[in-house]
Amino acid sequence: MIYDIVIIEDETDLGNVISEYLKLRGFSVLWFKTASAALAYYSANWLDNKLVIVDVQLPDMNGFDLASELVKINSNQPFFFLTAHNEKQDRLRGLKIGAIDYISKPFEIEELVLRIGNIINKFSSNPKTQSAPSLGFIHIGDIRYKKDQLFVLMPDDKEISLTVRESEVLDHLAGNINQVVKKKDILLALWGNDDYFNGKSLEVFISRLRRLFKVSEQVSIENVYGLGYILKVK
Repeated sequence: MIYDIVIIEDETDLGNVISEYLKLRGFSVLWFKTASAALAYYSANWLDNKLVIVDVQLPDMNGFDLASELVKINSNQPFFFLTAHNEKQDRLRGLKIGAIDYISKPFEIEELVLRIGNIINKFSSNPKTQSAPSLGFIHIGDIRYKKDQLFVLMPDDKEISLTVRESEVLDHLAGNINQVVKKKDILLALWGNDDYFNGKSLEVFISRLRRLFKVSEQVSIENVYGLGYILKVK
């Protein structure tokens, strides 16, 4: 069976409330109480999941470590964290792993459901997350970008996979080569708001892309202080 949402949450009451509420809203849900059970399932069924929700504090594995394992299996998996902690360093750690959101307990169930619905609708309608025929490479200087298959070919022909979010950020920059792209515009387009934590998340993805492009003699990403970024191509 294909599930819309996989939940990994060890608190029985909370996990039951979330899963039952989501089912009432029409989502198919699979709920695990331990990281080991979720990881065993995910290893065999990763193609079927639209969204994974990970509790940070699990009895058998740190939620951050579990998410890192999930990303190794499928780097394009949308996921977010639930946590009782709201410290800045925890949030940044989650965002660096690739989380698209980070929700602190306690939370309003309606807000959680709205966020889940928005995420699933966005990624389900995004052609980059689905199998598709090859649409050819996008050339960015000496880098070739396979937009529909989420990878780039570097000047040495090394193939490097991108996450969905990295690809979305690159799309915004590549559509405005050698022009300033406002940080606020990227945040509103991809996250829906330009708050502090989404801003830090964007910075993480920009840093990842910048590191990739270091091997290029033609392509770089530069900051424009207080405004945004420029994808420079010689």
